[in-house]
Amino acid sequence: MLNCTSQSKKDAADFFLKGNQALGQKNYAEALRLYDEAIAKNADFSDAYLNKGITLLKLGRVEDAYEVLTEAIRIDPTLTQANLVRSESALDLGRLNEAQEDLFQIEKQYQDSTRFHLVKGNLLDAQGNPSLAIPEYDAALRLSKTNVEAYVNRGAVYYRMGSYAEAQSDFETAAALDPAQPQALNNLGLIASKNKQWPQAIAYFDQVLSRDPAEPYSLNNKAYALLQTGKGEEARVLIEKSLDKLPKNGYALRNLGIYYQQKGNTSEALNAFNKAIEIAEPVEMLYGLTGQAYLAQKNTLEACKIWKQGVVLKDSLAMAEAAKHCR
Repeated sequence: MLNCTSQSKKDAADFFLKGNQALGQKNYAEALRLYDEAIAKNADFSDAYLNKGITLLKLGRVEDAYEVLTEAIRIDPTLTQANLVRSESALDLGRLNEAQEDLFQIEKQYQDSTRFHLVKGNLLDAQGNPSLAIPEYDAALRLSKTNVEAYVNRGAVYYRMGSYAEAQSDFETAAALDPAQPQALNNLGLIASKNKQWPQAIAYFDQVLSRDPAEPYSLNNKAYALLQTGKGEEARVLIEKSLDKLPKNGYALRNLGIYYQQKGNTSEALNAFNKAIEIAEPVEMLYGLTGQAYLAQKNTLEACKIWKQGVVLKDSLAMAEAAKHCR
């Protein structure tokens, strides 16, 4: 006959295995309940804490995940997978030093882990070292040709560096591996927009919106393509939907300004542009467009002031306008 403790451990193991099954089926709420049952039966069950942490991360409960993973490591300091997952949650929380410390501790054991190199690449990018992130993504992809996240994240770095051909290749590979990958499709739409291939861009954004009709970035990016093709009213509806979901999106506010500019309503355009400037995030052409709106009001002084700010921020439209209109 089993004694009380070994019976509890057996029950804990049963709950744990059922939790793993639920986690595998993406039934996160049920997985969480089962891991809690396992922990209630065996308070030192480090693997249950680890998998509970993974589940919390999937649910977007990053702070809770960090605490649970810390408990897993306290119970079993050799459970290196908990360090890897905790580094991801630290990264999501903006705790870059903690993320770095966790990765440093497990670096030797994880040289052959595609996930490790992915997370390290994400950390280097977050630390402002995109050119150092790329070799980590390369390593992740050498170890797994199907690491969709590594293609998406490397593509995003290439995109920000202006290497659009490399970015496009990565996003296309990601979308081929996972046809529902929203960032890959959205970014392919942005590249098509850069090339003024408006119907193609809209088709990419529509692929995201067919699965998630309220996805704020694709709504706004589609709106921009519609503004470029004379469909202003349709664009405005999408911009407003996007701003409902994400009120502090500088690109959506800029696009609202473009809509009003096209309508000849300069004061509303300036209102939207200035709101976007207040958010203080880089938005392409924002300072150039704002200056144009001031110029339309015959306010050259204010136009030049804003264009000169844009020149400092390397806003290409502001640079061109300042060269043309300001001494």
